[in-house]
Amino acid sequence: MKYLPVGNRTLAMLAVILPLLVLLIYVALRSGPLAPVPVRLATVESRSLSPGLYGIGTVEARYAYKIGPTMAARVQSLDVHVSDRVTAGQVLGTMDPVDFDARQRVQDAALKRSRAQRQEAAARQHYAQAQVQRYEQLLIAGSTSEEVVATKQQELQVVDAALVAAQQEYARVQAEGEALIAQRENLLLLAPVDGLVVARNADPGTTMVAGQAVVEMIEPESLWINVRFDQVSATGLSAGLVARIVLRSRSNLTLSGEVLRVEPLADAVTEEILAKVVFKQMPEPLPPIGELAEVTLMLPALPAQPTVPNASLQRVDGVLGVWRVEDDALNFVAVKTGAHDLDGQVQILEGLKAGEQVVVYSRQTLTDGSRIKVVDQLPGVAP
Repeated sequence: MKYLPVGNRTLAMLAVILPLLVLLIYVALRSGPLAPVPVRLATVESRSLSPGLYGIGTVEARYAYKIGPTMAARVQSLDVHVSDRVTAGQVLGTMDPVDFDARQRVQDAALKRSRAQRQEAAARQHYAQAQVQRYEQLLIAGSTSEEVVATKQQELQVVDAALVAAQQEYARVQAEGEALIAQRENLLLLAPVDGLVVARNADPGTTMVAGQAVVEMIEPESLWINVRFDQVSATGLSAGLVARIVLRSRSNLTLSGEVLRVEPLADAVTEEILAKVVFKQMPEPLPPIGELAEVTLMLPALPAQPTVPNASLQRVDGVLGVWRVEDDALNFVAVKTGAHDLDGQVQILEGLKAGEQVVVYSRQTLTDGSRIKVVDQLPGVAP
């Protein structure tokens, strides 16, 4: 068996190792840690943005009514159920009068007695007046003394006071009778307006205290949405803005609305501003009270400014900026941002000009020395 000379063996080994080394270097530069970072670029455009506000709210009733007794009583009958439509003045139910009939009879008897006392006091006054006139004439004729006349005048004053007291007592008893009648009428649970019954809190036989609601109802046409907006992005929020409403139960349907008012009190805990949004046309069927709704408000368009996708903004060493690509070189540029819209575009007030290119997405974190490779699509990133 013949062996190759040492030189030839070395050359043979080099012939094998060198291609492998070149291949390793090529792989390292193309797909290893030294490979260029794939990035997607975007061109800075000068455009006019229409900022938008997005908030979550709940469907509520602007006008809600709780109907119940004005005194402790027991439910005698209830003629409506949840989801029933009722008209103004309709009897919804009645409360048990318990001892009202007996109290009414006692009140009638007291009123008759007070009327009789008033009539008796009036008769005494008439008699006392006649006596005073008679004795005054006798005094003129010299048939009686001044002391007797003074006594008769004093008796008249006493009778006058008794008549006033009797009249006041009659008015008091009469007022109590009217109050009793009003209380009797309050035993009828009446609908104050045309509306929709949303809750039935008791059944016949249930004892209710004064002010406790037996039936709750709303005005369906008064539904609105109580929406919360983040205070940071609520600049420009005002009454009259057009709103797009999407109810959770109807996610495929967009409803039109309008901001009715902005609440003067904000939520200091959640750092949100509250606003009331009304439907331009009430949806059918009506959404349930308490349903969540997504509300989008469109603010007036702003003057044209350089804009970039919000995804291109990065924070490096505490500085907000973007990675700008210029002559295939990568450098970080600090920027000052302005308004943004709901499509993910943000205004650049300082730091960039229209036509420049910036990095929107990158596969890994970029640095000043990073080599980049521009691609049209990154795996896992929406185009």
